[in-house]
Formats: sequence, C-alpha cells, structure tokens
Amino acid sequence: MFQAGDVIVCGTHGVCRVEKVGPLSSAVADRDRLYYTLKPLYERGSVVFTPVDNEKMVIRPVISREEALRLIDGIRDAEALGIEDERKREENYKTALKSCRAEELVKMIKTINARKRSRAARGKKATDADSRYVKLAEDYLYGELAISLDLERDQVKAFIRERIGEE
Repeated sequence: MFQAGDVIVCGTHGVCRVEKVGPLSSAVADRDRLYYTLKPLYERGSVVFTPVDNEKMVIRPVISREEALRLIDGIRDAEALGIEDERKREENYKTALKSCRAEELVKMIKTINARKRSRAARGKKATDADSRYVKLAEDYLYGELAISLDLERDQVKAFIRERIGEE
C-alpha cells in the first residue's frame, strides 16, 4: 500500500501524488473501505479517489532513475507494437495506454512515429487518431520520466534525443 506523499502512476491519470489514504466521508463511499486521494501532477485542479484494493486500475510506483535511463538507452532497439489488423490499431493503442507500462508507451510512440513518416513519404498527413494517441503516450511517458530523472516534463524529449544521439 502506498502512503501519503508517495508519487505513483495511476491508470489514465498518469503521475499522481498520494495526498491521503483512508475512508472517504462521502455519502456514496463505503465507510469501511480505504481509498487513495490522488492529485495528478499534470492535470490541473484534478483529484482522483480510488479504492486501495482497486483491481481494475493500474496503480504502481514511478520507475527509478536507473530504470528510466535503461528504458531511454533501449529506445533505438525497442520494437514497435505488433499491429496485425489495421482496423484494430486504436484498440492496440488503448491497450498500451491502459497497461501504464513505460515500455509499452515507447513501443506505441515508435509505432505512431513510423506510421507518420510512412504517410508523409506518400504525401499524406498523420491521422487524427495517431496524433491524439501519440500525444497521450508522450504525456504519460514524459511525465513519469520527468519525475524519475528530476526534470521538468518539457525537458524530457530533448534529454532523450541527446542521450540517444538523435537530432
């Protein structure tokens, strides 16, 4: 169980700080159940309440600095998402996002960026879905890496490019 003050990754809310652990005083909440009160670090004015024993939402610690650096160092070799049925592409993106795994977000970003390059080579723009999903994946990934590497979120992309030697 996490404690007040811990920084965690929580489902589709990204990086959150645990503000409180305990029962909720709401009339609709089960008074015998413990809840996390979470403050998403990158969603202004947002608060999340979730049961401590919630099995439907991924709640995990933020990766360590060492894990973040290993992840970044492996970006060039990371595989793209295996999308075999183009009609299920968005479903694959949603699955990667819901996993809350940094490795899956890297794969997703690589997949979408490769699709963008391929479409651009044929004179086509990126699809709205690809643009939307790459933004979400980058927001979640860069938010977590910012905490792990003690950077501002808007510095992470440049840090990654410099570390892997990409222009």
